[in-house]
Amino acid sequence: MTEWIPLLMFAVVCLVLLTGYPVAFTLGGTALLFAGIGSLTQTFDSSFLITLPSRIFGIMTNYTLIAVPLFVFMGCMLERSKVADQLLDTMAKLFGSLRGGLAFSVIIVGMLLAASTGIVGATVVTMGLLSLPTMLKRGYHPQVATGLICASGTLGQIIPPSIILVLLGDVLSTAYQQAQLDMGIFSPDTVSVSDLFIGALIPGLILVALYALYIIALTILKPHAVPAIPSDERDQDFSALLKEVLFVLIPPIALIIAVLGSILIGAATPTEAASVGAMGSIILAISQRQFNIAMLKEVMLNTLRITSMVFIIFLGASLFSLVFRGFGGDDLVRELLTDLPGGAFGAIFIVMLVMFLLGFILDFIEITFVVVPIVAPILLTMDINPIWLGIMIAINLQTSFLTPPFGFALFYLRGVAPDSIATSQIYKGVIPFIIIQLIGLSVLAYWPNLATWLPNLVYAK
Repeated sequence: MTEWIPLLMFAVVCLVLLTGYPVAFTLGGTALLFAGIGSLTQTFDSSFLITLPSRIFGIMTNYTLIAVPLFVFMGCMLERSKVADQLLDTMAKLFGSLRGGLAFSVIIVGMLLAASTGIVGATVVTMGLLSLPTMLKRGYHPQVATGLICASGTLGQIIPPSIILVLLGDVLSTAYQQAQLDMGIFSPDTVSVSDLFIGALIPGLILVALYALYIIALTILKPHAVPAIPSDERDQDFSALLKEVLFVLIPPIALIIAVLGSILIGAATPTEAASVGAMGSIILAISQRQFNIAMLKEVMLNTLRITSMVFIIFLGASLFSLVFRGFGGDDLVRELLTDLPGGAFGAIFIVMLVMFLLGFILDFIEITFVVVPIVAPILLTMDINPIWLGIMIAINLQTSFLTPPFGFALFYLRGVAPDSIATSQIYKGVIPFIIIQLIGLSVLAYWPNLATWLPNLVYAK
């Protein structure tokens, strides 16, 4: 019976989280509770807890994780600098003469914000506040508008620089080395955040293309659902519009190129590129005449708040994983996965399904810190590419965050949507995009090279 204690631990964590108790304290508190009971009943060796200080010190001195507050700062600064406002307004003017023009604008701006901020909640809320009223006013069907905003807002999960890819890269790096040591490889290869950033580019752009194809299909099959902006509302000289487009697009695109380009050409690590992005976001805010000391203070406080949340969850997850392993949880998971029919495919399918379901109640940070360290070393011993696995996890969680009734993106949009929008309309609106996500996930599962080709090319692996 004691061999099932690790799964009972996990079940208790999920139940406590459903009550709304803070994640970090739930993870740490559950771990200490089970460790205490296990010590009293002599089913747990408390010496496992001796390694906790070294784990905490390892987190504190992890160079890669410095990228987290820097990217968060960049995203918060761009959110406050009104970049999204100008992008949406200009893109709407540019594509307004087309059916679905506003929808294409939302997709493009969602992609650019994803590549600029990497913060899903901020993107969904920003897009909901700015574009949803405009789309409804122009006659867009509420389901199309809400579904598109939720889907475009979650692109920050997969398009770099994404916070989830930074965290996944760090966790997968450790898991990959552990897997190779378990296989008797004592000069292990490495996988980095840069690998995931580069590997996510093609799958991310494929998702953007699939969103656009869906809108094109709507313009043909249901043109009334995605109308064009009336001609009397877009009477702007083309040359003036072109200048406006260039003025609005060049700064954020230049920032994206500076951050991702420096990583692609090997001029900077993700942490160094994050510092470039943070400084670039300040320059961008100054150029938009939005920068002031009060704004800087607010951005710094938001960065501190988000970063503190991430790292306190990391600490709680470290304690949880220690106790989980102390009860033999890694051996139990290994037996369960290796005994599944279908070999590596069966194991991947079950892990992806479990992560998808956990995405209803856990944020990507908890899943990355708690679930991935448990299952990744086992999967990677099955000759699974770590870059492909990381991108699959990211897209899977992105899909989970869109799925009713618990998808986080749906809650973000519900919080800023007008009362005239029913929750059921938001739920129905995301269904086509969930199908698109599943198609994208299936395509990546069938052609792993979509995630591995570019990293191999860039690093000549």
